[in-house]
Amino acid sequence: MTDVLTFGEAMVSLRADRLLRAGGPLNVSVAGAEANVAIGLARLGHTVSWVGLTGQDEFGRLVLRTLRAEGVDVRHVGTSEDGPTGLVVFEPRTADLTRVEYYRAGSAGSRLAPEHVEPALALGPRVVHATGVTAAIGAQPLRAVQGAVRFARASGATMCLDVNHRSRLWSHDAASAALRPLMQDIDVLVASDDELSVAAPPSATTEADRIEALLLSGVREVVVKRGGDGAEVFHAGGSESRAAVPVAVRDTVGAGDAFVAGYLSGLLDGLGVAGRLERAVTTGAFAVTTYGDWEGLPMRDELDLLQSAPGSAIR
Repeated sequence: MTDVLTFGEAMVSLRADRLLRAGGPLNVSVAGAEANVAIGLARLGHTVSWVGLTGQDEFGRLVLRTLRAEGVDVRHVGTSEDGPTGLVVFEPRTADLTRVEYYRAGSAGSRLAPEHVEPALALGPRVVHATGVTAAIGAQPLRAVQGAVRFARASGATMCLDVNHRSRLWSHDAASAALRPLMQDIDVLVASDDELSVAAPPSATTEADRIEALLLSGVREVVVKRGGDGAEVFHAGGSESRAAVPVAVRDTVGAGDAFVAGYLSGLLDGLGVAGRLERAVTTGAFAVTTYGDWEGLPMRDELDLLQSAPGSAIR
């Protein structure tokens, strides 16, 4: 049995170290919310499968090679003749502001459909993880998310949905129309504090009201990411919070995915809410201390490294 199944679009990332208009080299890697979570979980020792479509191109081969090298099961990944592997470009606009441009319209990943995900679901994962990004990139990927949610409910798997709202992919209203009907079948809902309104009913106008409405709708745990202020989990028995781990921040891209990987890792290990939060903020802290979507994510035996004094040398 696979611990976690996640699915979506993985792209090749091109990272500039200066303004694009000024020229200069681009560093090539792989990016994508679900792929980041998959790598994070694999590094923490869990069995994880990622499903998606890549183009029949060298970029697609790079995606598969990278995920396979990180220990992610890619046996159910398909290729599409009708679209290329998507690209995402990261450009540093100021010292602490990164501009992101996507080149994914008509990509292979946007053609992901339920029939691509169903064979992996049939293997009986303990946790199914999906994001609002996948739901946003096309009608077929949205159907894949809807089908996975129904499968998880019927099979007893834990269903985790990260709202992960991308305003450049779809509007608040479009995201709400697609995601709100799913809430009755979501076990773990992850959202930043400004994304709660996407998932909660429009009648709920405050954070407290939105969380209460989500719990009443059937969500078991509402996990609220608060960036540099840490995170908080709300459930039927109350709530628990954890401050962020103080670290020197280099790059915040991918921090939310790292947080989710840590939280699901704790869930799989049977940790209580406090332990899950501790691991989640730790993996999130690792992510922001290094450049890249997933490159700095910790192995299991590295989780305690951030307890060392700043400037320490591990000898």
